[in-house]
Amino acid sequence: MIQDYIIAFLWSISPFGEAKVGIPYGLLNGLDKYLVFVICFAANVFVFPLMFFFLEKINKYLLRMHFYKKSALYVARKAKVGSGDKIKKYGFWGLIFFVMLPIPGTGVYAGSIASYLFKMEKKRAFVANTIGIFISSVIVWATTILTMKGVN
Repeated sequence: MIQDYIIAFLWSISPFGEAKVGIPYGLLNGLDKYLVFVICFAANVFVFPLMFFFLEKINKYLLRMHFYKKSALYVARKAKVGSGDKIKKYGFWGLIFFVMLPIPGTGVYAGSIASYLFKMEKKRAFVANTIGIFISSVIVWATTILTMKGVN
């Protein structure tokens, strides 16, 4: 059982799923629905400071490598294209909306990169990302619970 909580946590900090995968994983494996929500939400929020640390401290050294620079520019372009209009036009609220969409390509990873690229104030970007993660997590959590009840 503790192993399933760890896996749900790891899915929630993973760029391949975030809480959008961690929450359903935990619920479908019979874990406590409230504890799963809290663990997955907290894990997903933890991504923002990790990403900013990486972007501010480690990224500049890695940009010296051709392969990394090419990959980083690709990811930066995708983040700007996917979120650019919303964040430029609506700022804080646009970032919340972008992060809250529970679809692939949105979320705290893309939101953190967009925040960094658009030079948003870090505290304000953290709050916007956290609100977006919360709304997305509630949508995924409620949808998963309702789907599980409908399947039974």
